[in-house]
Amino acid sequence: MADKYLKYIPGTYVKRMPGSESMAEQAIREWEKKRLEAFKQKTAKPRITKCITFSRKIGVGALEIADLLSSRLNKMRVVDREIMEQIANSKKLGEKTINSFDERYPGVMQDLASLLFGEKSFTMADYMRYLTGAVFALADAEPTIFVGRAVHLILPRKRVLAVRFIASREFRIKRIADILEVTEDMAAKELDRVDREQRDFFRKNFNKKDASPYEFDMVINRDYLGDPDAAAEIVVKAYKEKFEQ
Repeated sequence: MADKYLKYIPGTYVKRMPGSESMAEQAIREWEKKRLEAFKQKTAKPRITKCITFSRKIGVGALEIADLLSSRLNKMRVVDREIMEQIANSKKLGEKTINSFDERYPGVMQDLASLLFGEKSFTMADYMRYLTGAVFALADAEPTIFVGRAVHLILPRKRVLAVRFIASREFRIKRIADILEVTEDMAAKELDRVDREQRDFFRKNFNKKDASPYEFDMVINRDYLGDPDAAAEIVVKAYKEKFEQ
């Protein structure tokens, strides 16, 4: 059993295929192509499309639901934590997005830093600058389902349907154990590790201990809504209710 043990990567599930680096580069290429086409047509005005953001407790299956949701919403693009991490941690991709961000949304980075960290914060670390630039670039290009990285705190709130997924520790341990093909004791240790990483991320980058339920349009508890298809259908209805009336 132990030789099958793999480190759990938040934002993955059993059917998900690897290749986040190439997916990140592809996403940026598609964004650049659409920007060029809009520029040629003289329609290159800044705009944030109608997006969906998934915030979740690690191991609840949000990415699986995002993929099911995408199939119901005209193949809406799914951008997970791994893709955003690739951009935020790559100076090449990060600078490419941030330069366009500053040009198209002047002053927004400073305003966002003040909103998140207070007036004492005048600068953002490169990671958050790149992450913010990537999120705005991707949302500027086309409607997107963002999974993870607290994107609901970055994009204009009126332009997103913000969904929070939660589940009991027991639910999450069993799911991670199934994904990694390990014992539940081993899965519990991994869950503790990634939960600490998530808390550290919120504290360091958003000055928050955790996500408040009041930040979201809806909160879905997977203990009581275990069917991912049913969860996806509920989000579809909420999205249409908010943006298509």
